[in-house]
Amino acid sequence: MLENILMRTIDKVMHFVIHNGFLFTVIVMCLVHVALLGIFSLAEVPPLVKFNIISVSVYVFSILFCKYGKIMPVYVSIIIEVTLYTIFSTHYVGLRCGTYCFLFSIVPIIIYFGVFLFKGAKRWIIVGMLVLNFVVFTILYVEYIKIEPVYELEASIRLTLVIFSSFVMIFSTIFYNTIYIYSRELDVKNLELRNKQLSADAHEDVLTTLLNRRGFLPLIEPLMKGKKNGQKDKNSQEGQFCVAFCDIDDFKHVNDSYGHDAGDEVLRHITTIMRKEMQGCDICRWGGEEIVILMKGYDMESAKEKLEVLRKNIETIPTAFYNKQIFVTITIGVEEYVSSYKEPEEIIKKADKRMYYGKQHGKNILIFEDKD
Repeated sequence: MLENILMRTIDKVMHFVIHNGFLFTVIVMCLVHVALLGIFSLAEVPPLVKFNIISVSVYVFSILFCKYGKIMPVYVSIIIEVTLYTIFSTHYVGLRCGTYCFLFSIVPIIIYFGVFLFKGAKRWIIVGMLVLNFVVFTILYVEYIKIEPVYELEASIRLTLVIFSSFVMIFSTIFYNTIYIYSRELDVKNLELRNKQLSADAHEDVLTTLLNRRGFLPLIEPLMKGKKNGQKDKNSQEGQFCVAFCDIDDFKHVNDSYGHDAGDEVLRHITTIMRKEMQGCDICRWGGEEIVILMKGYDMESAKEKLEVLRKNIETIPTAFYNKQIFVTITIGVEEYVSSYKEPEEIIKKADKRMYYGKQHGKNILIFEDKD
């Protein structure tokens, strides 16, 4: 229980950080320079105190840019500010203070945010910035390795700067690699969910979650082949099956009188009744208000009894829509499979024809044989 709560909390935090990455980065950078402002104030290095005040101001404005969605100026500001800060701090306090680590701390930032900002050939800009970053470090190291700094800091302050700069570098590397890995995993999970949804959508009706034609028709053909080969379907008692074609009566009137939302609710309500009454059967939303039922293991007599119960239940159980009760009926045509049918569509067409006859002769009726 506690582990699940912890995992959900971590997920929420990571989601927030990923979707607010720039804002989070700018806030952290601002806090880093607030800390550096305190350190250099204590060390009495006025040029770097002033520079840190400017840096904090830059990041405060960057926070505002983030809130207004101006990401590119923020990205460029981070890179320029950190590069200039590294150069100035190295000049004033020397290499031994470790402020050059800030150059390495922005490498993950350059890469992580660069891939979102630059597409295609423009991603070479990221490579260029990484090369420039390394060139700046090389020049600083070569030029200042033997040069005495302008300000000689106390050993304790110098050690504090080294530890702090190293921590910022390590934190940046670990943090941005972590959120990169997490975001990629999130993308993979979302892709899998979308693929599952697409697969379901390809075989299911979105409104009712019943099968659609693509998911329904392949279920009939194996039953037909099994019967022709003299085999019994494992889900049936005698290898028999029937197909019922149902149509909601005067469905257009429901939409016109109560609205399409009510019509959708009627469809869902009837779907619920059908699933309850026709357990073990495959049900398909054929189109609009038409529903087809594959009744495996039923002969005509047993199918008639089952469908008559279904018809009466739909007639007597209204759809509750807000403070209204909407009564509807269905007309059903049913046909039992015989070996003369060659394709699934043929038996469905026969059931449809019988349903259509019922529509023309009173509706709210079950038709199970051809009428002249």
